[in-house]
Amino acid sequence: MTHQMVLAGLRKEYTLQALEPEGTAPDPVTQFGKWMEEALQAAVPEPTAMHLCTVSADGRPSGRIVLLKGLDAEGFVFFTNYDSRKGQAMAHSPYVSLTFFWPELERQVRVEGVVRKVSAAASDEYFGSRPRASRIGALASPQSQVIPDRQVLENKVAALNAQYDEAADIARPAHWGGYVVTPDAVEFWQGRPSRLHDRILYTRTAAGEWQKNRLAP
Repeated sequence: MTHQMVLAGLRKEYTLQALEPEGTAPDPVTQFGKWMEEALQAAVPEPTAMHLCTVSADGRPSGRIVLLKGLDAEGFVFFTNYDSRKGQAMAHSPYVSLTFFWPELERQVRVEGVVRKVSAAASDEYFGSRPRASRIGALASPQSQVIPDRQVLENKVAALNAQYDEAADIARPAHWGGYVVTPDAVEFWQGRPSRLHDRILYTRTAAGEWQKNRLAP
């Protein structure tokens, strides 16, 4: 039996819950917060993990998993190296998407919006809250650049550990900080039997209000 035949035969019936427009919050950030709380209560592994998709200057999409570190009325916050591949792509095009998938709850959330850097003060505050080893790692890694071997990183970490003692204040490097994705469309997906899934789409109107619609699965 070929891998294609095995994969084609995989099936899972989704039966846990339903999702109706009248049962959702008036805005997607509130609804997302509700679902995130339920994911946390259910002890879903890595509930804040999200697939961030960006588009490069030559029009090529690229995706990777990052962690959600904040959520408010303005949007979804994460932190990374500004000089990384994704940082360069976001400098070129501010249009990005985020996808959350919680298979244990048979749920998915897709976010489309515009990304921008958070304030330097917000980046400083978060960087200062990170474990010391994570701060050292941010300084040591030329993220997304080609390196000859892992020893280069380990040597850099060793040098930085020697430079900063345990009590030292490790300042945030200028090339590292936060982004916020302000959504203009958010879709909530709840798995249902026979692939007749529930999909509720929030779209932001020209007046800045949120409109809800059910989508066919």
